Amino acid sequence: MKLHVYSEIGELKKVLLHRPSNEIENLTPEMMEKLLFDDIPFLEVAQKEHDFFADVLRKEGVEVYYLAKLAAEAIEQEQIKLKFLSEFLDEANVYDEKIRDSVLNYLLNYDNKTIIDKLIAGIRKDEIEYKIKSLTELVNVDYPFVCDPLPNLYFTRDPFATIGSGISLNHMHTKIRCREALFAKYIFALHPEFAEQQIPFWYHREDSTSMEGGDILILDRNILAIGISQRTEPKSIEKLCLRLFNTKINSEHNPKIVLAFHIPSTRAFMHLDTVFTQVDYGKFTLHGGIEGPLSVYAITPGTNGLKVRKEVKSLQKILEKYLKRDITLIRCGRGDRIVASREQWNDGSNTLAIRPAEVIVYSRNYVTNRILEDHGIKLHTIPCSELSRGRGGPRCMSMPLERAELDFFGENPSAQINL
Repeated sequence: MKLHVYSEIGELKKVLLHRPSNEIENLTPEMMEKLLFDDIPFLEVAQKEHDFFADVLRKEGVEVYYLAKLAAEAIEQEQIKLKFLSEFLDEANVYDEKIRDSVLNYLLNYDNKTIIDKLIAGIRKDEIEYKIKSLTELVNVDYPFVCDPLPNLYFTRDPFATIGSGISLNHMHTKIRCREALFAKYIFALHPEFAEQQIPFWYHREDSTSMEGGDILILDRNILAIGISQRTEPKSIEKLCLRLFNTKINSEHNPKIVLAFHIPSTRAFMHLDTVFTQVDYGKFTLHGGIEGPLSVYAITPGTNGLKVRKEVKSLQKILEKYLKRDITLIRCGRGDRIVASREQWNDGSNTLAIRPAEVIVYSRNYVTNRILEDHGIKLHTIPCSELSRGRGGPRCMSMPLERAELDFFGENPSAQINL
């Protein structure tokens, strides 16, 4: 399987999902803040909603892959499995040798898929032979987990992002989510579908500053948009730009410009795609909170590194300048302050395009959905009473692996941009 994603709206061919499972059942009120949840989804309903989402994709001709299955297949060799488990337990802070041995003995009784499922779900102390020996364990005697659950993993957009034919393997902003990217590391380096391709990593999870996939949007072959946000730091964007611009791998197809959008650093606006997504060639959803004047930094290759130019304009003017086309901004909640705030909180601006002018949206954002239809966008609405409790929409829950090429009226309109 070749990675091929050069736009946000090209016809979606292959996508990676994670069906929520027992990690949701391991959420408790006491752990919600640590695990980045505002509420606890009802798993049975969340799974039905997620299955509905996956079925919509399949009915539209999209091949659906599941992260847990690919991860299990990537660690088929015993030596690789043990290396993966060692790395996972290190990052789960399981350092006590006896406890570590107990966890390994427990896990190695199962097949690979079950091992992956258990690591995602979290491992409770009462699942293993657990004897308190150290001061650390005595202090934390009431804490129920040896390995914390990973309930955010159904938002597969964040731990990595497909850019062109490569991957941004992300260093997550919060420590609790850092292990999520470990699955992608083994999948894209070692899974038989990808191993022979030597897929380039534009960013590395071992880098010291944070980057998350919800902040990365591919506007066309030449232009990448990245949010400077609560979860993605400016230094991370610089590192990614240097690798993209300097690599010889598919260099003629790599982005030539990165637009860094500085958005408010808040929980509601945690990623760029929670306030801004592309639905058609010149049409974008938008939450008014980032409309502008907006600080955008245009990053291009420089003589000795990067050339950075700051622009303070409305979002529409910036997009028209770089995309060389008329731009329509479709405002979440019709721009009404109350409606927009409510529907943005439930990811009214977060859409997944399956082809130009055709997107998947949450059903509960009915005001924004009507506006999208008024602008000629075909909608596939999915139920979301439980999925939306995790603060992410259809784009957040999906990681495209392949999209068809787009015909920008016969040529890429940004190809003539003067760098």
